[in-house]
Amino acid sequence: MATTAELPGSRLLLLLLPLLLLPLRGRGQGLGQTRFICTSVPLDVDMCTAPAQGAGAAEELRSTVLQLRETVLQQKETIMNQKETIRELTAKLGRCESQSVLDALPGEPRPGGRKQPGVSKNTMGDLSRAPAAETLSQLGQTLQSLKTRLENLEFSRMNSSSQTHNLKDILQSKIDDLEKQVLSRVNSLEEGKYHPKNESEERGKIESTLTSLHQRISDLEKGQKDNRPTDRFQLTFPLRTNYMYAKVKKSLPEMYAFSVCMWMKSSASPGMGTPFSYAVPGQANELVLIEWGNNPMEILINDKVAKLPFAINDGKWHHICVTWTTRDGVWEAYQDGTQAGSGENLAPYHPIKPQGVLVLGQEQDTLGGGFDATQAFVGELAHFNVWDRKLSPGEVYGLATCSSKALAGNVIAWAEAAIDVYGGATKWTFEACRQLN
Repeated sequence: MATTAELPGSRLLLLLLPLLLLPLRGRGQGLGQTRFICTSVPLDVDMCTAPAQGAGAAEELRSTVLQLRETVLQQKETIMNQKETIRELTAKLGRCESQSVLDALPGEPRPGGRKQPGVSKNTMGDLSRAPAAETLSQLGQTLQSLKTRLENLEFSRMNSSSQTHNLKDILQSKIDDLEKQVLSRVNSLEEGKYHPKNESEERGKIESTLTSLHQRISDLEKGQKDNRPTDRFQLTFPLRTNYMYAKVKKSLPEMYAFSVCMWMKSSASPGMGTPFSYAVPGQANELVLIEWGNNPMEILINDKVAKLPFAINDGKWHHICVTWTTRDGVWEAYQDGTQAGSGENLAPYHPIKPQGVLVLGQEQDTLGGGFDATQAFVGELAHFNVWDRKLSPGEVYGLATCSSKALAGNVIAWAEAAIDVYGGATKWTFEACRQLN
């Protein structure tokens, strides 16, 4: 503050402002005690007019204080909201850190086992939500199937070269290593030492080893494949994951009618998952067959749904066919050669759009991806054929009985060269028709 010596020729006017600050004390909080404000008044200014000028300055000061107070209150409210958000996120993080990913509970079921239209979710990094015991059981089944294939190769090639035997021994050693990894995983779970942060690394190692094993065994089996027709194979999806799937190289054309037929075998519970899904730009549910959670199997066309009366989740081979025409949306469902149900008004007058992606074993949330492990198909699938017309009951029966006169799909025909497999899904020799014949 300037002193009298510093302001020669001026006078000091002490303006008392307690009456001005009294309303602020009633409305604000923590304004403190009243203060005296010193204001310099030049010598040529009338002292009678000085208080009026001081009142104007005080009014401006009062307005500034009110604005500052309002700003403080707003910032205080913002801070409180942020604290609440931080507490909520901290609680969620604590739950995530204290719970193993393998023991995570399944998410809330979607209505009808489907995703909501227009919702895109990329879940390519998700893990299977199956309980740890189920996952370990599935891994054990996969390892056992690999062993069986190796034993079959050994039996069929007893007179093969020593080089093949050496390769077989290497593969057997890899399987033994995998079994040790699974056993170590069990021990970690039992001792409570298993943590989610180790899951990604361990899963990557197991997936890489499984893929390598499948590829090497498939190479050994090529000699056997040369002796059978190119359509005599099946796809196997042993685990409920979001990385095992097969992709049909060819897309579907625009169709005003279709028939989709296939052989399937599964005992997965709850629900066998998604045998196939066809997505086009702007519509992930253009054509989907799905059995999710405890819901019945459904066929989706442009997000419209029809429930199918299938009972095939018994671990046995079953032949199913679904036919549809855009006129009035009439559909029919066949199981093992016999019509099991029918209906109408399923996406009437909506043609199946072309230029999409056809995936076997996974449900697409985005074009060619966005897989969800909880909707993955678990089991075996073969002779997936698509026609651009409605098959007759006699033609469907011929397919279900493995008739030599059975037709192949004129849109998608089942052939090894037309299917690419990923993530450990495998191709085996098809057995269902052999058993029927």
